[in-house]
Amino acid sequence: MAGYPSRWVVAAALVGVMGAGAVACGGGGDGPGAKAGDAASALSSAAVQASDLWASASAEADRKLDEIKGVNAKNEVTLGEPATGDDGRTAVEVEVRNTADSAKSFAVQVNFTDADGQLHDAVVVTVADVAAGRTGKGTARSAHQLSGEVSAKVGRAVRY
Repeated sequence: MAGYPSRWVVAAALVGVMGAGAVACGGGGDGPGAKAGDAASALSSAAVQASDLWASASAEADRKLDEIKGVNAKNEVTLGEPATGDDGRTAVEVEVRNTADSAKSFAVQVNFTDADGQLHDAVVVTVADVAAGRTGKGTARSAHQLSGEVSAKVGRAVRY
Protein backbone atom coordinates (compact mmCIF):
# COMPACT_ATOMS: atom_id res chain seq x y z
CA MET A 1 0.00 0.00 0.00
CA ALA A 2 3.03 2.30 0.16
CA GLY A 3 2.62 5.38 -2.00
CA TYR A 4 -1.10 5.12 -2.67
CA PRO A 5 -2.08 8.48 -1.10
CA SER A 6 0.61 10.24 -3.14
CA ARG A 7 -0.54 8.46 -6.26
CA TRP A 8 -4.14 9.56 -5.64
CA VAL A 9 -3.02 13.18 -5.37
CA VAL A 10 -1.14 12.87 -8.67
CA ALA A 11 -4.10 11.09 -10.26
CA ALA A 12 -6.48 13.77 -9.00
CA ALA A 13 -4.26 16.52 -10.40
CA LEU A 14 -4.04 14.80 -13.78
CA VAL A 15 -7.78 14.25 -13.91
CA GLY A 16 -8.29 17.92 -13.00
CA VAL A 17 -6.01 19.09 -15.80
CA MET A 18 -7.66 16.74 -18.27
CA GLY A 19 -11.09 17.87 -17.09
CA ALA A 20 -10.18 21.53 -17.51
CA GLY A 21 -8.87 20.81 -21.00
CA ALA A 22 -12.09 19.02 -21.91
CA VAL A 23 -14.19 21.95 -20.70
CA ALA A 24 -12.00 24.39 -22.63
CA CYS A 25 -12.47 22.35 -25.79
CA GLY A 26 -16.12 23.37 -25.71
CA GLY A 27 -19.20 21.79 -26.91
CA GLY A 28 -22.14 19.82 -25.92
CA GLY A 29 -23.35 16.61 -27.36
CA ASP A 30 -20.88 13.78 -27.63
CA GLY A 31 -17.74 15.91 -28.25
CA PRO A 32 -14.83 16.59 -25.93
CA GLY A 33 -16.90 18.92 -23.73
CA ALA A 34 -19.27 16.08 -22.88
CA LYS A 35 -16.38 14.28 -21.17
CA ALA A 36 -15.85 17.15 -18.70
CA GLY A 37 -18.57 15.79 -16.47
CA ASP A 38 -16.89 12.37 -16.48
CA ALA A 39 -13.52 13.96 -15.64
CA ALA A 40 -15.04 16.04 -12.83
CA SER A 41 -16.72 12.93 -11.47
CA ALA A 42 -13.42 11.00 -11.59
CA LEU A 43 -11.62 13.92 -9.86
CA SER A 44 -14.21 13.97 -7.12
CA SER A 45 -13.95 10.19 -6.69
CA ALA A 46 -10.14 10.29 -6.52
CA ALA A 47 -10.21 13.12 -3.97
CA VAL A 48 -12.71 11.24 -1.81
CA GLN A 49 -10.61 8.06 -1.93
CA ALA A 50 -7.44 9.95 -0.98
CA SER A 51 -9.26 11.70 1.84
CA ASP A 52 -10.64 8.35 3.04
CA LEU A 53 -7.14 6.84 3.13
CA TRP A 54 -5.76 9.68 5.25
CA ALA A 55 -8.80 9.67 7.53
CA SER A 56 -8.35 5.92 7.92
CA ALA A 57 -4.70 6.33 9.00
CA SER A 58 -5.69 8.94 11.57
CA ALA A 59 -8.61 6.83 12.84
CA GLU A 60 -6.35 3.79 13.25
CA ALA A 61 -3.84 5.86 15.25
CA ASP A 62 -6.67 7.21 17.43
CA ARG A 63 -7.99 3.68 17.96
CA LYS A 64 -4.59 2.44 19.11
CA LEU A 65 -4.20 5.31 21.55
CA ASP A 66 -7.76 4.89 22.87
CA GLU A 67 -6.84 1.34 23.92
CA ILE A 68 -4.10 2.66 26.21
CA LYS A 69 -5.11 3.92 29.63
CA GLY A 70 -2.71 6.59 30.77
CA VAL A 71 -2.00 10.28 31.22
CA ASN A 72 -1.96 12.92 28.47
CA ALA A 73 1.73 13.48 27.75
CA LYS A 74 1.62 15.68 24.66
CA ASN A 75 3.66 18.39 26.43
CA GLU A 76 6.40 15.85 27.20
CA VAL A 77 7.11 15.09 23.53
CA THR A 78 9.54 16.80 21.16
CA LEU A 79 9.89 15.97 17.47
CA GLY A 80 13.00 16.38 15.36
CA GLU A 81 13.09 17.49 11.74
CA PRO A 82 11.39 15.12 9.30
CA ALA A 83 13.59 13.56 6.63
CA THR A 84 12.49 11.59 3.59
CA GLY A 85 14.49 8.47 2.78
CA ASP A 86 15.33 6.95 -0.59
CA ASP A 87 12.15 4.86 -0.36
CA GLY A 88 9.97 8.01 -0.21
CA ARG A 89 8.90 7.40 3.39
CA THR A 90 9.41 10.16 5.93
CA ALA A 91 10.94 9.59 9.36
CA VAL A 92 11.20 11.84 12.39
CA GLU A 93 12.91 11.36 15.75
CA VAL A 94 10.54 11.35 18.73
CA GLU A 95 11.93 12.31 22.15
CA VAL A 96 9.86 11.88 25.32
CA ARG A 97 10.60 13.27 28.77
CA ASN A 98 9.37 11.20 31.73
CA THR A 99 8.32 13.60 34.49
CA ALA A 100 6.83 10.79 36.59
CA ASP A 101 8.53 9.32 39.65
CA SER A 102 8.78 5.83 38.14
CA ALA A 103 9.61 4.26 34.80
CA LYS A 104 6.89 4.81 32.18
CA SER A 105 6.21 4.04 28.54
CA PHE A 106 4.83 6.43 25.95
CA ALA A 107 2.63 6.04 22.88
CA VAL A 108 2.87 9.02 20.53
CA GLN A 109 0.72 9.74 17.47
CA VAL A 110 2.73 11.59 14.83
CA ASN A 111 0.79 13.33 12.05
CA PHE A 112 2.61 13.96 8.78
CA THR A 113 1.20 16.98 6.96
CA ASP A 114 1.94 18.95 3.81
CA ALA A 115 2.83 22.66 3.53
CA ASP A 116 -0.89 23.55 3.75
CA GLY A 117 -1.34 21.56 6.95
CA GLN A 118 -3.31 18.79 5.23
CA LEU A 119 -2.93 15.37 6.88
CA HIS A 120 -1.19 12.77 4.68
CA ASP A 121 -0.30 10.06 7.20
CA ALA A 122 -0.54 9.28 10.90
CA VAL A 123 1.49 6.69 12.81
CA VAL A 124 1.89 5.66 16.44
CA VAL A 125 5.33 5.05 17.92
CA THR A 126 5.99 3.54 21.34
CA VAL A 127 8.93 4.51 23.53
CA ALA A 128 9.09 1.90 26.27
CA ASP A 129 10.45 1.89 29.81
CA VAL A 130 11.77 5.44 30.15
CA ALA A 131 13.33 5.84 33.61
CA ALA A 132 11.93 8.46 36.00
CA GLY A 133 13.27 11.92 35.20
CA ARG A 134 14.96 10.72 31.99
CA THR A 135 14.31 11.01 28.27
CA GLY A 136 13.73 8.27 25.74
CA LYS A 137 13.88 8.27 21.97
CA GLY A 138 12.12 6.53 19.14
CA THR A 139 11.53 7.04 15.43
CA ALA A 140 8.20 7.58 13.73
CA ARG A 141 8.21 6.47 10.09
CA SER A 142 5.40 7.21 7.66
CA ALA A 143 3.48 4.19 6.46
CA HIS A 144 3.26 5.66 2.95
CA GLN A 145 5.52 7.47 0.53
CA LEU A 146 5.16 11.22 1.00
CA SER A 147 6.28 13.88 -1.42
CA GLY A 148 6.84 17.61 -1.28
CA GLU A 149 7.35 19.55 1.93
CA VAL A 150 6.41 17.33 4.87
CA SER A 151 5.93 18.48 8.46
CA ALA A 152 5.49 16.31 11.54
CA LYS A 153 3.27 17.23 14.47
CA VAL A 154 2.31 15.45 17.67
CA GLY A 155 -1.33 14.41 17.37
CA ARG A 156 -1.69 12.78 20.79
CA ALA A 157 0.61 11.28 23.38
CA VAL A 158 -0.09 9.00 26.32
CA ARG A 159 2.21 8.13 29.21
CA TYR A 160 1.40 4.82 30.88
